[in-house]
Amino acid sequence: MDEDGVKSILTELRRIADALERQARPVAVVPGWASADCFVWNPGQLALAPVPRVNRVDLSLIRGVDHVKTILLENSKRFAEGFAANNVLLWGARGMGKSSLVKAIHADINRGRDNPLKLVEVHREDISTLPELMEILKTAPHQVILFCDDLSFDNDDTSYKSLKAALDGGVEGRPDNVVFYATSNRRHLLPRNMIENEQSTAINPSEAVEEKVSLSDRFGLWLGFHKCSQDDYLAMIDGYADYFGLEMDRDAMRHAALEWSTTRGSRSGRVAWQFVQDIAGKLGKKL
Repeated sequence: MDEDGVKSILTELRRIADALERQARPVAVVPGWASADCFVWNPGQLALAPVPRVNRVDLSLIRGVDHVKTILLENSKRFAEGFAANNVLLWGARGMGKSSLVKAIHADINRGRDNPLKLVEVHREDISTLPELMEILKTAPHQVILFCDDLSFDNDDTSYKSLKAALDGGVEGRPDNVVFYATSNRRHLLPRNMIENEQSTAINPSEAVEEKVSLSDRFGLWLGFHKCSQDDYLAMIDGYADYFGLEMDRDAMRHAALEWSTTRGSRSGRVAWQFVQDIAGKLGKKL
């Protein structure tokens, strides 16, 4: 074979090698766990990205959900100590502090701990990659809360089956050092019309519905969040005002807060926080 033929073959082999390298899956990266207490799952790189500054509020500022706050705090403390704990589904009204409560409890538990509890967030669209993530988490030298915010599934979405297997259903089961917390506006995570359609078209309607709602059964704790009363809403405003030192006549502030909620058409922790941000801005104060 002449020299040109050899060069042609080598060029073709390099092209094939480059194509295979591009198609190859990345190798999972074990994170530097000491770099942060919170991480975000990046499935494209099979890696956990550290979050140096977490967007959260102090636990004392979350009002109107005292009962569920106590239950979640106790479950999380047991888990942090290495004892048995349940997966948790926080469901219910918008803006009532479901995700804020998870992040605030995580910070509260880690205060003064030598072996910190880790929080890993997985985005809703990455649920199908949970098996790869679990492979990394099960070797972690820490207890890990795996957290998914605003979890729900659409009519044609089958990735909920990956979640079912990752929680309890696989051969290996959920690693002892991992617990799964999720927030959702839906108690069963699936739209009602999806369940009703399955019931109306299936040969055995009850079995079809059972298969759909069994996902939420994987959560040992269901914590419901409901719309707050006017008194709870004003207590949230007072709590923020005291915590951040907002110098404004309290009666005038409450009156303005009620007007604010009326224009928004709802009362919730999120609406209270948005009002406080507005007042702080008018007072020339940073939060």
